Amino acid sequence: MKWATRAGIHIDRAACAWLIRRFVDPEAEFVFVTDPAEVPSDATPFDMRGVELGHHHGDCSFETILRRYDLATDPALNRIAEIVHEADLDDERFDAPEAPGLDVVLRGLSMTGDDDHTLTVTKPLFDGLYEYYRRATLLGREPA
Repeated sequence: MKWATRAGIHIDRAACAWLIRRFVDPEAEFVFVTDPAEVPSDATPFDMRGVELGHHHGDCSFETILRRYDLATDPALNRIAEIVHEADLDDERFDAPEAPGLDVVLRGLSMTGDDDHTLTVTKPLFDGLYEYYRRATLLGREPA
C-alpha cells in the first residue's frame, strides 16, 4: 500500500512511518510531497493538515495512528507516543525527558540525506526504543 506525507520528514512523520511499516503495513511504500494536492489518489495521507491520520484534539499523528489501528493497548508504543508527542508539540502534556534528545537526533539525521535515507537510519532507532520499553514493561523496571 502507498502512504503519503509531507517532504522534509522529522520526528512525527519518521515515527509514523516506522509505526506503519512495523505494525500496520510491512510492505508500505512512502511518497513525500510538498503540497497536499500532490498526494496520489492511491495513497493514504498522514501527518498533513486536514487528513484523518493527522493531528487531532491536541494529539500528534503518531497518537492518532495508534488509536486508528487499535495499537494503543501496547505500553511500549504508548511510551514512544508520549516521547514523540513532546518532541513534536512540546506542550508538556507528558513527562518525557527523552523528547529533546530524540528531537535533536532526528533533526540531525534529517540533515544527512533525503527523506528515504532518514526513514532508513531512524528505523533502528525506533526499533531500539520499542525493544527497550517493551522489556521495561515485562520486567517492571528499566532493563540493564
